[in-house]
Amino acid sequence: MDEKDLELLRILEENSRLSADEIATMTSLSTADVQERIHTLEAAQVIKRYSTVINWEKAGNGEVSAIIELKVSPERDYGYDRIAERLSRFRQVKTLRLITGTYDLQLIVTGKNMQEVSRFVSEHVAPMDRIRETATHIVMKSYKENGNTFFEQQEAERLPYSF
Repeated sequence: MDEKDLELLRILEENSRLSADEIATMTSLSTADVQERIHTLEAAQVIKRYSTVINWEKAGNGEVSAIIELKVSPERDYGYDRIAERLSRFRQVKTLRLITGTYDLQLIVTGKNMQEVSRFVSEHVAPMDRIRETATHIVMKSYKENGNTFFEQQEAERLPYSF
C-alpha cells in the first residue's frame, strides 16, 4: 500500500459516491488506475463495504441507541476474541470494541425503545459466561457520527452596523 492508496482511502471514507473519474481528477491518477486500486483494496478486504450515514433522529424511526461497557474475564489462549465473536452475532450490536480503562469491551447497540435495549442486555449479554459487569449508557442525542455532524447549517446572521 502506497501514499496514493492511502489518499484514495481517505477520499472514499469522506464520500464513497464519487465516481472513478472524479477521484482520478482529485488524485492525479488515471481512471483505470483508480478502478484497479479500488478493486485491489476491496479484494484484500481493506475496503470492507460501503455504507450510508443516516440521521435516524431526522428520519423519525424512533430507535434508541446505547453504549454498553463490559468487564470480561479473558479466556485462556483466546483472550477476549471468543466472547467478542459471540457478541458480534447479535443484530442489535452495531459496534464492538476492545478498550482500555475500567471496562474491557464497548458495544453500541440499538433497539426500538429503552425497554428493548434493557431486555437485550439483561437476557442476552449479562448472563453470558465471562461477563462480570455491565454498564449501560443511553444515547440521548448524536451530534457527530463517523466524521459527519448532524448540526443544521444556519444562514450567517448579519450584524447591524452603523457609523
